[in-house]
Amino acid sequence: MAIGDISNLFQFLGGLGMFLYGMNIMGDGMQKTAGSKMNQFLGMVTNRRILGVLLGALITAILHSSAATTVMVVGFVNAGILNLTQAVGVIMGANIGTTITAWMVSLNSLGDAFAMLQPSFFAPLCAGIGAFMMAFSKKQKANMIGEILIGIGLLFIGLSFMSGSIEPYTDAPIFADIFRILGGNPILGIIAGAVITALIQSSTASVGILQTLAMNGVVTMSAAIYITLGQNIGTCVTAVLSSAGANRTAKRAASIHLMFNTIGAVLFAVGMYVLSFIMPEFAFGHINAVQISMFHTIFNITNTVLLYPFADLLVKLSALFVKEKAEDQKQVQEESEEAAAIRHLDQRIFESPALAIEVAATEVIHMGQITLENVQRALDSLTKPEEVSTQQVYEVEKTINNMEKVLTEYLIKVNNLSLNERQKLVVNNLFYSISDIERVGDHAENLAESADYLKEHTGFSDVGIEDLKTIGSAVIKSFYHSIEARRTGNMDEVRKVSQYEDEVDNLEEEMREEHINRLSTGECSASAGVIFLDIINNLERISDHAYNLAGYVKDEL
Repeated sequence: MAIGDISNLFQFLGGLGMFLYGMNIMGDGMQKTAGSKMNQFLGMVTNRRILGVLLGALITAILHSSAATTVMVVGFVNAGILNLTQAVGVIMGANIGTTITAWMVSLNSLGDAFAMLQPSFFAPLCAGIGAFMMAFSKKQKANMIGEILIGIGLLFIGLSFMSGSIEPYTDAPIFADIFRILGGNPILGIIAGAVITALIQSSTASVGILQTLAMNGVVTMSAAIYITLGQNIGTCVTAVLSSAGANRTAKRAASIHLMFNTIGAVLFAVGMYVLSFIMPEFAFGHINAVQISMFHTIFNITNTVLLYPFADLLVKLSALFVKEKAEDQKQVQEESEEAAAIRHLDQRIFESPALAIEVAATEVIHMGQITLENVQRALDSLTKPEEVSTQQVYEVEKTINNMEKVLTEYLIKVNNLSLNERQKLVVNNLFYSISDIERVGDHAENLAESADYLKEHTGFSDVGIEDLKTIGSAVIKSFYHSIEARRTGNMDEVRKVSQYEDEVDNLEEEMREEHINRLSTGECSASAGVIFLDIINNLERISDHAYNLAGYVKDEL
């Protein structure tokens, strides 16, 4: 091998590296820009499968990777956030969204008359402008745009490097022999495409390599089609590997992706094989990058249209490959709250930081709802001691403490992802929210301890019980609306928390004065009086934490 050949090999590998890295940081920048919209994903994907298809296509277009989208889908299914019916639509849409990069690559095949319109012409300028924006601009939006520009620039510079390294060998007989063999044998062509894609872990990158070869006029129509079909199968490997540590339902989601692409590949391969006998001059003629993009798009859209009506059948077929066991369902039903939180906080979702934050926020809300129920339970143990036991309060408090640890560990990992300024603010506020909710849980435990003390000693008078019901009701409403503020992002909920917080402060002050008067006149025992003051102090602190929770949401709005 001559020194020139080694240089070309290095140039090809360097070009491939720049292409992959450029695609990665371009997707990262687009995610940050679209993050505020992507976090509506969970609320939008309903049983309307067509919406799932559209969202799957949109998210894949942003991520520039159908594999990344499918890995996230596996994570959502494993977490119990999406069911298989919803997942099918997103998987189908992911295959359509992945075609966007192929069309970007094919722009490089424009003729010399359109040289100034070719991405490779202005790619260095894009990278330069992007670098200047990131280096000298302090605005977050400008930095995100700069990141996208650098990604675009590196992507097309990498393509140019790959194309240049291959160009000296376009007349070599080995290329003609390889594509003649692959073009005449569908199985070999599909296997070649699948293996290359599985190794690179990106169908977008492998299609880009194929298009680079096509730009140099060495790829035949039939070979390109078979290889492209194989690439669509190879991209499933990432999701299949990702599902290895997931539950059986998530494994079924990965198998649906594999079945969907394999069925489509087989149908198109048979059609192309028949066509090669009818029109051999067409099948073994050369193909360009634009035509590869066209076939890639037609295949994925047609495959989706053909198999869309049979989505429920795909779900049923997945059960044959990955059989659900009765004990698995029983285990899910019996799992503790903290175990469910661990399952929901699936790290596969880290493929999209915006969605990872949304899932974390959902679990923080869930933690708040559990704590709210425990506060109500503790209050009932005070006002209705003969009906409500405090034992469950203590048990739930342990769950709240465990959930705090799980959520904190998860948010630490999320905080290390590539986040924009707003996302960093939300993550920090979620950290604070977890701490406030855990402190509310501690106050609920204090209330239960007071209830246990009162059962062994003198209880409160009827006036004292009514006072506790009054202030307790205001505290519950304050904490409830603080959780709703986080859940809905509604400023009206924040205002309600502020109103109830003022009411609780006024009630606590009035009740403290009135109770001290009752103590001085002997209407209430000293021991019960101390407990009463301690209780209303705990209730007032719960309201303070509710005010803090609403304040974080207000800060984000």
